[in-house]
Amino acid sequence: MKIKHTLLAMATAAAVLATSSASAAGLKIGMSFQEMNNPYFVTMKEAFETACKSIGAEEVVITDAQHNISKQVSDVEDMVQKKIDILLLNPTDSKGIVSAVEDAHKAGVVIVAIDAQADGPIDSFVGSKNYDAGYQAGKYLCEQLGGKGEVAILDGIPVVPILERVRGFEDAAKEFPGIKIVTKQNGKQDRAECLTVTENILQANPNLKGLFSVNDGGGLGALTAIEDSKRDVKMTSVDGHPEAVEAIVKGNTPFIATSAQFPRDQVRIGLGIALAKYWGANVPSAIPVDIKLLTKENAKGFAW
Repeated sequence: MKIKHTLLAMATAAAVLATSSASAAGLKIGMSFQEMNNPYFVTMKEAFETACKSIGAEEVVITDAQHNISKQVSDVEDMVQKKIDILLLNPTDSKGIVSAVEDAHKAGVVIVAIDAQADGPIDSFVGSKNYDAGYQAGKYLCEQLGGKGEVAILDGIPVVPILERVRGFEDAAKEFPGIKIVTKQNGKQDRAECLTVTENILQANPNLKGLFSVNDGGGLGALTAIEDSKRDVKMTSVDGHPEAVEAIVKGNTPFIATSAQFPRDQVRIGLGIALAKYWGANVPSAIPVDIKLLTKENAKGFAW
């Protein structure tokens, strides 16, 4: 039933976008991103702009929180003052954004969280199956290690998607009695920060055999640290970042797999669901979007 419900919601969103050009005239639509210094969110922004243009929205407002929750709250409040009708929200802090969500809700704005869950009275959430992403990346890593060895987790900011990825990885590791998670360190999903954190992890754990990064951006920093160390440490991650895909396709690198997300699909579905809600339809509270595990065997040609 859950699969059917998700497919129905996706089909509804697609139909709304396909038939809404006349009805969307006059609508003001905003989207607040947690960051734009990331190809993943740049791709999402491009898809959002294209979708808004295709439906004939009167005004589109886009802001970049730069991972600063105070700025994001202010950005959303400014959008509310501009009397936006729909807000797509990609929060940098699921709990910290509550006051802004409440203000937008009181103003009658339709709110759909995208990619990362937001606390407060939102109308729907569209995001990847992050638990599955962590679980599949974890299971593949453990299998490639022959079911034994010490592994580490390169953690990130405490939003629901990241927490779910870690939970999925940890559950996968539990299925292999010979696997031991020896440390979990926060690299803040930043490439430079993750490089340094991984160097420290490698130094403190001479028997490390595997590493899981919660995102590809951080994973690429970890990749540099592992390659510089000349250690035989295998790594998996989440996202489908172009550089990560390139490394995986290349082979003979520590980067062996990533659970790819579909940012264009997320924002298109989110906008379609928001429009449906704005026009009075009942919409699902959450719409999970599938991920795809990319390995050397199937990564070639993948692109967001």
